[in-house]
Amino acid sequence: MRIGISAVQGAFAEHEKILDQLDIEYIELRKEEDLNTPIDGLILPGGESTVQGKLLKELNMFEPMKKKIQKGLPVLATCAGLILLAERLSNDDNSYFATMPVTVRRNAYGRQLGSFHTQADFGNLGDIPMTFIRAPYIDTARKDVEVLARVDGNIVGAAYKNQIGISFHPELDSDVRIHKMFLDKIVLSH
Repeated sequence: MRIGISAVQGAFAEHEKILDQLDIEYIELRKEEDLNTPIDGLILPGGESTVQGKLLKELNMFEPMKKKIQKGLPVLATCAGLILLAERLSNDDNSYFATMPVTVRRNAYGRQLGSFHTQADFGNLGDIPMTFIRAPYIDTARKDVEVLARVDGNIVGAAYKNQIGISFHPELDSDVRIHKMFLDKIVLSH
């Protein structure tokens, strides 16, 4: 199994550390040619969604990546990655891949000072640690989107077909269950 990690900007190295821990092969996706390498899954890390979207387009990676997602490539998207997947943004006119039928609110918890850490139920994994940094949350989700987690009534984790979108940063905590859940999704998709 090989995971492609979008590495144009953001917290990709932290995801790599988790995959190293789980003994999973990965490739950093930094340029268009990297997308020619066969991958079984894709990680869209946290960071600056506007910058990531712009760089992916400038590097001619945006459309090929979007096509892979639309064709069913399993995706784990954290924080900015969730913004990239969202069909709509409630407080921004931009949209990016628009492959997940959700409306996301950018910087929903405010700027850096609005960062926090909590624990909450996530899908069938039980309580997991959640680190939020300038995090978005999902305002609305279509009926066929599975809500995986809520914090203070807001949706902070969801799954739709091949996509898992998360408001927080599981790669910043020592708990690897979300990454394992993503890897299980890949195994099931084969």
